[in-house]
Formats: sequence, C-alpha cells, structure tokens
Amino acid sequence: MKMTKTTRKAIRQRKICMLLIIILIIVLSVLGGGYYLLSQKNAASPQNGGQNSDSRNQTDLSQNGDIVEYKGETYKYNDHLSNYLFLGIDTRETVDTYQSQVDAGQADAIFLVSMDRATEKIKVLFIPRDSMTRIEVFNPAGKSLGMTTDHINIQYAYGDGRQKSCELMKTAVSNLLNGLPVQGYCAMNMDGISVITDYVGDVEITVPDNSLEDINPDFKEGSVVTLTGENAEQFVRYRDIGKSQSALVRQERQKTYLQAFLQKAQEQASKDAGFVTGLYDSIDNYTVTNMGNDVFAKLLTASQNEITDSRTVPGEGTQGENFDEYHVDEDELTDMIISMFYNKN
Repeated sequence: MKMTKTTRKAIRQRKICMLLIIILIIVLSVLGGGYYLLSQKNAASPQNGGQNSDSRNQTDLSQNGDIVEYKGETYKYNDHLSNYLFLGIDTRETVDTYQSQVDAGQADAIFLVSMDRATEKIKVLFIPRDSMTRIEVFNPAGKSLGMTTDHINIQYAYGDGRQKSCELMKTAVSNLLNGLPVQGYCAMNMDGISVITDYVGDVEITVPDNSLEDINPDFKEGSVVTLTGENAEQFVRYRDIGKSQSALVRQERQKTYLQAFLQKAQEQASKDAGFVTGLYDSIDNYTVTNMGNDVFAKLLTASQNEITDSRTVPGEGTQGENFDEYHVDEDELTDMIISMFYNKN
C-alpha cells in the first residue's frame, strides 16, 4: 500500500519536530548551568541556613519500595514516570577522544526530565551544580576511594567523560533525590554550541541587555547581532562571577539565543527535509547518551503538552572556603519529591 503525499508530509514533519525537540533538550542541558540561581539568595554572603548533606537526617524514600510513610500519610511512587538526566559538560573536543579523568570535565548543568507515560506530560527538576552531597571518588587508575561529601558536579570528573561519568552522575543524582530512579541520561559538551550554530547558519539576535558590552562592544543592548560558531558561546555562556545573581542576566541571553536558534532551524528544515537529521548528526560526536530514538520520540509527544511542574532542588547558596556551595534543605527536598513523584495511597 502506497503512502499518500499528505501522509509522507506528516511523517516528515513529525520527524523534523522530533529532532528539533531533541536538539532543544540537549542545548538546554548545556545552557542551563546558571538557572538554579533563580532560587538562591545572595550567594556571595556566607550563611548557615542550609543543611549540609553530610549531616542530614535523610528520609530514604526507596527503603520500602514503592510505598512510603511520610508525615503520617501513605504515598505510592508514580510508576508511570520515566526520569531522564540531562547534563551540560564543560569540556571540549569530541567525546570519542576521552579516556580518563583527565578528559572527563565537570557537569555545569544538571536537570532531570520526568515524563508521565500515562498522561504524556513532563516535569523538570533543576539540580544546582554546586549542591553538596555524597559522591564516590576514584584514584587516577579508577580504583574507588569511597564516599565523600563534595560538589555534585565533580562526580562526572571521576569517570571517563563518557558512559562511566554519566553512570556516576546518574547514581549521585538518584542518591541526592532520596533513591529516585533514573532511567536514562544524555550529556553534551560545550563545543556543541559552536557546532550547531555554524550548522544552522547565521543566527540573528537582538541583544537584550548590556551585560556583555564591556567584554564585546558588539553586544550593546538593542543591537542586532549575527551569532556564528565563533561568538555564540560567548553570548550564551559568559557571566561575571564577581557579580551576585549574574546567572539571571545570562539566562535572558540564553532565552534570546534559543528562540532565534529554533526559528532559524525551523526555517532551514522547511526548505530541506534532510537538514535536521544532519544537524542532529553534527552534534553526535559531542554527546553521550543511553537513550534510544524511541525515548526521544516519546519525549516529543510529551513536549507538545505544557510542562506541568518546573522546580529547583531547594536549598541555599553560600560562599565556601574555596568555592561556592549549595546546601540542600533536606526537609523541603523530601516534601518536593513526594509532591512531584508520589501519589497519596
């Protein structure tokens, strides 16, 4: 039986939409590194309000299987959920060149996409890169040295920059979230930004603010600028770490880039049926994933619905001895996990 012209067009459009969603999710994983500061107070001032994960009194929601008792109520884990970890990595070059901890890099952006297979809706949970939690450390030869409390983003650095790093992060995130299951992962390094921008072609944006003007005079507020692989990374990743909440300003630039990028990609895809497939292939060398096309296809379907819940792991940003730290509020976190991933039994 031959397909009609309308059917072929619909299939092609569905494939284009699916690949654009995949690219959008991957780009978000690279660009989202500063998002969590939306929920922080002034991170430059030392405070003691957060609870350190090293001394927490954690409620392990996985200890009794799917059924848990919490605050006098019984809850059941929503087994219709599939949880996928997305990571933005601060390394360069293609992932097939990575072999050890020296190459691995750190996870600058960490977020969990939870898809309800029954309702076909999505929830997103952002995890601050500086969250202090239990991670497993290894010597350069790959031998485990046990567990310690440190920034969750460096857990990736104890792997190989590929599957091992992703698996370590998957375990660390699951442990941080009280045993929440994580079914898959997708990581992309920063070189992917330049690659996809060059592949799409010139991405024209209107600069939303003057936060980059001192670094690059071309980025003056209100100016219309063409982004290429050469200047796109600066536009979407730079922030003045000496200024409090600078990530909020950066996020506005990221939104501007994403909107312009997707518009240009859609224009190109409408003219060339093979364009989006080629775009996805162009970043394949900069990504690591254990998620098959079927998973991304399901995410496509779910992404057509409204994101029903978008939150950040609760806590407080402080200035540590050497680096910024984010101390998770364990009580609020457990409340959040219950509300996002469990149903009252």
